[in-house]
Amino acid sequence: MSAVSDRLPTFPWDKLEPYKKTAAAHPDGIVDLSVGTPVDPVPEPIQKALIAAADSPGYPTVWGTPELRDALTRWTERRLGARGITHHHVLPVVGSKELVAWLPTQLGLGPGDKVAFPRLAYPTYEVGARLARAEHVAYDDPTELDPTGLKLLWLNSPSNPTGRVLSKEELTRIVAWARGHGVLVLSDECYIELGWEADPVSVLHPDVNGGSYDGIVSVHSLSKRSNLAGYRAAFLAGDPAVLGPLLQIRKHGGMMTSAPTQAAVVAALGDDEHVRVQRERYAARRTALREALLGHGFRIEHSEASLYLWATRDESCWTTVAHLADRGILVAPGDFYGPAGGNFVRVALTATDERVRAAVGRLTP
Repeated sequence: MSAVSDRLPTFPWDKLEPYKKTAAAHPDGIVDLSVGTPVDPVPEPIQKALIAAADSPGYPTVWGTPELRDALTRWTERRLGARGITHHHVLPVVGSKELVAWLPTQLGLGPGDKVAFPRLAYPTYEVGARLARAEHVAYDDPTELDPTGLKLLWLNSPSNPTGRVLSKEELTRIVAWARGHGVLVLSDECYIELGWEADPVSVLHPDVNGGSYDGIVSVHSLSKRSNLAGYRAAFLAGDPAVLGPLLQIRKHGGMMTSAPTQAAVVAALGDDEHVRVQRERYAARRTALREALLGHGFRIEHSEASLYLWATRDESCWTTVAHLADRGILVAPGDFYGPAGGNFVRVALTATDERVRAAVGRLTP
């Protein structure tokens, strides 16, 4: 087992513990803006769907119920503008992090193969490559990569941590380049319904892919848009030639979403109103935190979408983390997401209205 764990970097969040203790010592308590974990209630119709399916003594299927697959296909067409999506174009997964971490292994990648991801990125892209013993490479522009041995190209729009959104033109150019070199594109679009100053576009949109899903798969999650992080509910959509073999592999591995969760996902994807309500909550928190950070001497870059503000005071991220911890506010250091983030911090919008007001008060002179 040590041979596997030795391939992995130190779990980054462990490094934040001393600063968390400092922030927690604040007389009015900690305001935790570090991990982007939802704090608002699961919408009632989703809870009711979960409860109604609670008597589920049998094994669920990895591919999901026909009702779930119908919900996935309808949502991708209605929300993302995809066309001609069938059950063979979708695959439920047990949360998106599981998928990201194990996808290179499930694709059969290994030594000599390369996995590429953005220069500033969710750390699990690299973890997945390491678990498969594949090489990993970070990019600024993926079309400038050497395609030799490149088997998997991760896109992330809207980005975690920066909130950057790739334009339709950028996505079209990247997809065309990847197809020209036989590189599989995985587009992590888990924040696609949380655009603020930009309207994120999916690689499933025909203007991007030319009406073909060959060589492209998108990743979607219900954790943020529906407050379902505790349910572990996500799915893939795209090339059936990729998803079909993955389905078989995941059947052998027993990687199945629970039956009650499947029922909850059907309810969640069929209701847009709760997403609108949650967006309004996050928009208000974003406005308040953004103004307070700017007033406190921060500069904010990108952040046009997602659940984070990518902020800097042009100093070491750890100096900034300590500065805010002394005020009872915990944020994520930018170097968790790559060396290029060394002077930034990621500020999550996932705190209650009361805690956001507390943070604003502590940042305001």
